[in-house]
Amino acid sequence: MSSRDARFDGQFITGVHSTGIYCRPSCPAATPKPANVSFYLTTAAAHEAGLRACKRCLPDAVPGSPEWNIRDDLAARAMRLIADGAVERDGVPGLARRLGYSERHLTRVLVTELGAGPLALARAHRAQTARLLLQGSELSISAVAFAAGFGSVRQFNDTIAAVYERTPTELRRTLQRPTRPARPRSPSPESAQAVPSAATGISLQLPARAPFDGPGLLRFLAVRALAGVERATAQVYSRTLRLPHGPAWVELTLLGTDAAPSVACRAGLASLADLAPLVSRVRRLLDLDADSRAIDLALAADPALAAGVAATPGMRLPGSIDPEETLFRALIGQQVSVAAARTALTRLTAALGDAFPGAAGAPAPGGDQPGTDQHGSDQPLRLFPTAARIAAEGRSVLRGPAARIDTIMRVAEELSTGALTLSFGDTRADLESRLTALPGIGPWTAGYVALRVLGSPDILLTSDLALRQGAARLGLPPDARNLARHGEDWAPWRSYAGMHLWRAAGTPAADLPRTPSSGR
Repeated sequence: MSSRDARFDGQFITGVHSTGIYCRPSCPAATPKPANVSFYLTTAAAHEAGLRACKRCLPDAVPGSPEWNIRDDLAARAMRLIADGAVERDGVPGLARRLGYSERHLTRVLVTELGAGPLALARAHRAQTARLLLQGSELSISAVAFAAGFGSVRQFNDTIAAVYERTPTELRRTLQRPTRPARPRSPSPESAQAVPSAATGISLQLPARAPFDGPGLLRFLAVRALAGVERATAQVYSRTLRLPHGPAWVELTLLGTDAAPSVACRAGLASLADLAPLVSRVRRLLDLDADSRAIDLALAADPALAAGVAATPGMRLPGSIDPEETLFRALIGQQVSVAAARTALTRLTAALGDAFPGAAGAPAPGGDQPGTDQHGSDQPLRLFPTAARIAAEGRSVLRGPAARIDTIMRVAEELSTGALTLSFGDTRADLESRLTALPGIGPWTAGYVALRVLGSPDILLTSDLALRQGAARLGLPPDARNLARHGEDWAPWRSYAGMHLWRAAGTPAADLPRTPSSGR
């Protein structure tokens, strides 16, 4: 705290009892006396202690804690679901059911671990969502209240006053001062003609923890982008998606500086109640909360990875917008190249994906070529097929070995009936065991889905051919057994090491960064 190191912003909260406020660690205010300070893991715990947010540093306007992705215990799983809006949709009873515990036990664990129960944690999250809406939209105050998940305008006003010591109007006026970060750029006339026109538009700016290899992450998404659903360039990624209350589209643009990276998020939502899930899933997709300095420091200790880490600091782990979609993409991508998987998935989307509601020139389901409007744009205009649609009609569209098609159809049926569920609140062990219990799903598929959906940081897919090819290029063991043994030293960051190996596999040998001491 005394060092005002921004690396720790979002990882803990500093409560100053002499002033009654809580701050981010990098707050420029004078350092208080140690006797007056307490530390908290969440803003909700600080609220429960009777503290309010610092007006100067806005401690909730920072990258989130990486703890909830690193840890796999009950508290971390609950935090992932609360951030996704589970309490607003299903209440505390629904949250407890999804986690497999009683409400009483869940509350006891969260209070013990995090200093606040599920209702207080959800309340703090609603306040943060409200701040985003006040900052990034022109919605009326009452509309912001209900969109953020509050039951009444009075409850909203009371919460904002307790957290920020301001009225919503005053908070909006402060946040929209001239020094506020610029909003995302306006789309070009060409893209504006094809951007889906559904619902309420909103613009936000999401901070990332430095260093942040945003361009590398977008390249990973670009080579896997499905025409009609996604579009990616060097600086922008856009796609359609399904959220709890309806379809949405999102456009993400890399902004900021190396020291303070951020992502501009422009979105259209069928319901503003989906803002919190959208922000949560975007942050997970781009791994914005990762503690990159800690990861890079650990991986750079291996001479084989040191040059790659130095050349590409802040490597991120691409996450998932939709767990079911990620599972189907993994199943169709088994034992084929990325290009072949992309072709097969594009064909599936063309046949079974619904047209995005209100999209300019979007073809009707089953109609003409998806993703191309009357102006020839390749902007996202389709939704990825649902499990129910694949279960009903997928066999007539899917190509390849009969055993693989049977597996995909079986999974689609299980998902559509609810016999199989995937959730951001799953543990890695439970998710992998449920998947591998199904015929035709092996460790690679289960591990890849856990890596993408849960953001599990310590999965090394040694059976992956491309990953082993990348290892060989870096002078590491190319066989699965010896690579796994070598990779034990990368724990608990083996997923990020795997990203470096995948990148090495796709980089020409002449362009690979070299570690001087290695002699290669």
